[in-house]
Amino acid sequence: MVMKSQVYTVLLILLVASALSTQAQQPGSAAEEAEKLRLQLIEVQTQEESLRARAAQLDEALKPENIERSLAGVGSTRPEELRETRRRQLQRERDGVTAQLKTLENSRTRLEAAIRDADARAYQDSAGGVPSEGALVAQSAWGTRWLVSGSVGFAVAGLTAGLFVRRRLRIRSRN
Repeated sequence: MVMKSQVYTVLLILLVASALSTQAQQPGSAAEEAEKLRLQLIEVQTQEESLRARAAQLDEALKPENIERSLAGVGSTRPEELRETRRRQLQRERDGVTAQLKTLENSRTRLEAAIRDADARAYQDSAGGVPSEGALVAQSAWGTRWLVSGSVGFAVAGLTAGLFVRRRLRIRSRN
């Protein structure tokens, strides 16, 4: 029973250590972030273009003469219902495309703002002047996180090694 609690303690310590080391990883530079954001912006713009083309096709297909033409080969006793069903189907699709376009426009706007911010940070990084007091505090915080995560990792390794040595000694004393 004591071994189980020790194993759980070790697992808990390993979990905390991995969480601290994950937090301690530094993000990429602002220039790299800006480049990634630009690639995302290009993808969003490509999707926007294809959706705009689809919206134009749907607008054309929604014209009454085009709905009539699309159902010309279909025989029915109620052609008005067929036309209305087709019009509703096209309208729903166009509404969906319009909603997707609005979402992409919002994404594009946010990406453009994020790119401006990343470019500004990259410019400040490239200027390389004397870091501001806030930057020194941030650097100190990162250093502290690395130190803490390294210390916790070392403590976990020592504790784990100690538990295994203790277990081996117990096994040898029994034999």
